[in-house]
Amino acid sequence: MQIPKPVKNLIESFEKLPGIGPKTAQRLTFYLLHVPQGMLEEFAKALMNLKKSTVICSICANVSETDPCHICSSQNRDHGLICVVEQPLDILAFERGGRYQGVYHVLHGAISPLSNIGPDEIKIAELLRRIKQSPEKIKEVILATNSNMEGEATAMYIAKEIKELMKDPKIRGLRVSRLAHGLPIGGDVEYADEMTLQRALEGRREYGA
Repeated sequence: MQIPKPVKNLIESFEKLPGIGPKTAQRLTFYLLHVPQGMLEEFAKALMNLKKSTVICSICANVSETDPCHICSSQNRDHGLICVVEQPLDILAFERGGRYQGVYHVLHGAISPLSNIGPDEIKIAELLRRIKQSPEKIKEVILATNSNMEGEATAMYIAKEIKELMKDPKIRGLRVSRLAHGLPIGGDVEYADEMTLQRALEGRREYGA
């Protein structure tokens, strides 16, 4: 069967997305062929505006419509408490529960030597700079990376770097903690329910203790 070029192009575009194989890409494409043109145009407009209308917050690196983002600019948040997560989706998981009132720092990945991702490829330097710039304000850093091999390696590296910073008397009182029980080994923060995340936050422990 000769597939029309516009159809083939869209199938190939869908296949480039994570978690979408050839069959799923075909199903999505042929589904879109049957929706009204107006709906297609709205979909295309949303895609076009995805990057045009969003920015990366210069403080926490979350995806936002404003810089700084609404969390970093809020006077109702505890800016002395920073929760370090791998992806913006992890913030949504914490915010669903509505209990955490600190701020965040998004790494946009985790250290993974097998994927050639080192500390310089994610936003660790920005976190360390943030701590150095406000040592009197920041009291605790919660390492909320995923509990898999990459997440643990990332948490270990960040804790080691913060320990170096703590040689400065201004930063010496900083607490570094890790999410505790509640998150299963190998589990991703993004998929955890509100109660699990709340237990993990409440039971967090001093990192390395």
